[in-house]
Amino acid sequence: MNDEEARAELLRLRASIDNFDASLVYILAERFRATQQVGHLKAAHAMPASDPQREEQQIARLRALAEDAHLDPEFAEKWFNFVVAEVIRHHTEAAEGR
Repeated sequence: MNDEEARAELLRLRASIDNFDASLVYILAERFRATQQVGHLKAAHAMPASDPQREEQQIARLRALAEDAHLDPEFAEKWFNFVVAEVIRHHTEAAEGR
């Protein structure tokens, strides 16, 4: 592969990465819309913002999915914990009427 072909391949790969990033943003937005509905439901019925048992189940499920996908399970768990922290913040705000 010469330099020109390498640059063209780099542009192609970056365009693909950009598409994945856009997809992830839209998928996360959909996920947060669903979790906000959960937060409102929990708030309306005085349920706790956090569900540690559900979170443990999800971590185990996502770690298994990550292994199947050849993604580092530690990374998948860190990502999930980051997202859940934001979800719990939303649920707490919903419970406080914000």
